[in-house]
Amino acid sequence: MTRSGRQLGQLATDEIRTAITETSVLCLPIGSYEQHGPHLPLSTDTVIAERFTNRLIQRYGDSHDLWALPAIPYGLSPEHAWAPGTITLPLSVLTNLLDAVSGEYIRATAARNLLIVNGHGGNRGILEAVVYELRQRHRVNVCVLHPSSMATFRPDSELPDIHAGLRETSMMLTLSSQDVRLDRLPDDHAPDPAQADNIHRFILDRGTAWPWDSYDPSISRLGIIGGDPRRATAELGEQIVSSALDQCPDVIMRLTKAKPLPSGL
Repeated sequence: MTRSGRQLGQLATDEIRTAITETSVLCLPIGSYEQHGPHLPLSTDTVIAERFTNRLIQRYGDSHDLWALPAIPYGLSPEHAWAPGTITLPLSVLTNLLDAVSGEYIRATAARNLLIVNGHGGNRGILEAVVYELRQRHRVNVCVLHPSSMATFRPDSELPDIHAGLRETSMMLTLSSQDVRLDRLPDDHAPDPAQADNIHRFILDRGTAWPWDSYDPSISRLGIIGGDPRRATAELGEQIVSSALDQCPDVIMRLTKAKPLPSGL
């Protein structure tokens, strides 16, 4: 079925039986509500997840029967809890929310494929654990896409791009340019090369895990961890987004061809 937008919420209840089948893929964006420096909105990660999902469906929706679900706008953001406006859900609440929302869509439709599109790096760990429970409890094929990590194009950055820096700002310029306010950055803002070692040590090192926060001046300035946002362009953002979208067909096909769990497990 070809339908403009492919938003599940635009369907009337009597269309669900014919539009959504067992092979349909429900796409669930999840982001966060957290500080993103002075130049990006609290909803940045949710905007990226939602707009990337829309782009995904525009490109592959008809060929792979993809349907967008409303975004979950909150996530796990304790590293930004120091900042006004940041909302971070307790682990148990977020886990139960993901389970309840996913389970209800599986109950209410014939679809048995769930593609979670994650816009917030801080959600990665909990999502990697939750997908096992979703698969087992709801008998659903499920996986998580991390668009920023999937991108094969990575602009040269002065520092590892973790949060609100060159990469994320570029993505916002191509996905929601009206939300970007580079004029709010102070004139003297510049990435500090001295932060690189601590960014690798406290955030990127896979051998240890630290409860780091974006207020720490040894890794962040103005809540930004990464390259200079003022170097960001919509063109760079388009290359990032497009290169991530190019990787998606293989993921979708693997998801839809997954075998269901044996009934005894």
